[in-house]
Amino acid sequence: MAYLDNIAVFVRVVELGNLSAAGRDMRISPAVASNRIKELEKHLGVRLFNRTTRQLMPTEHGTVFYTGAKQVLDAITEAEAAVAALSGQPRGTIKVTAPLGLGRRLIASGIPDFHDKYPDIEVRLRLSDHNVDIMKEGIDVAFRLGIIEDSSLRMRGIMECERVLVAAPKYLEARGEPVEPQELIGKKHDCLMLRYSGTREYVWTLQMPGGPQKFEVHGPYDTDDGDVLTGWALSGRGIINKPRFEVEPFIRDQRLKVILAKTPPTPVQLAAVYPHKKLQDPKVRLLLDFMADRCQRLIKDILAGK
Repeated sequence: MAYLDNIAVFVRVVELGNLSAAGRDMRISPAVASNRIKELEKHLGVRLFNRTTRQLMPTEHGTVFYTGAKQVLDAITEAEAAVAALSGQPRGTIKVTAPLGLGRRLIASGIPDFHDKYPDIEVRLRLSDHNVDIMKEGIDVAFRLGIIEDSSLRMRGIMECERVLVAAPKYLEARGEPVEPQELIGKKHDCLMLRYSGTREYVWTLQMPGGPQKFEVHGPYDTDDGDVLTGWALSGRGIINKPRFEVEPFIRDQRLKVILAKTPPTPVQLAAVYPHKKLQDPKVRLLLDFMADRCQRLIKDILAGK
């Protein structure tokens, strides 16, 4: 097992580029990770990395060994999943990621319930509004709101979510409420955007009588945190484009008002994405089923005011 542990550390160092990141990912210290790499190099009799001040780059030997080592670890994972499926007792660790707002409202609170139901399965949840590289980060399941374009991943649709444009009454009183989508641009409304590295949606796509139409809106500032965006809107700083379930409580208590209701934004897909092989793992299937049911139920409750 120690040799397999060393191989696992080596693979994550190659994928993440440094010992600290690999150590955090595997819950070991950089010193322990370094020792395991040294043990592996001693066993193989070759140097596996060229060390620089910022990252570790695999040597030619390291690159060749990584290909085989990755296949070995994948084979072990698949074999363990097959045994778990046969025994009916899934166990192990699942790495999950989700956007901040979605994760806080729907996913995080369900993790303890999932663990209560399946105590042999551990879940590591990472919340981020950044576009997490699932393959590089070793993520098993990612819950996402938006367009899924990565063909190397499989997707399970959970539900289509209505989106709305909303602003605080304070903002609308000061700037006027737009009655046509073109006024968002023509009257230079402050349209606050969710932006981060890898963001593709720099426009708002609204459902017009002739079909979806893109509007290149602008605002004085943007953020990579969806909840910060909502906070700005609540304080009267501008208009935001959000899934309705995220802002429904504020709409209900009249702290935010829906605008341009006849030409709303196009809906957004709530989905779970995962590497192709992961669906063979029974613990991943269990999590997908559990969270899909939970998300559908909670969103319906939120929209119903429960």
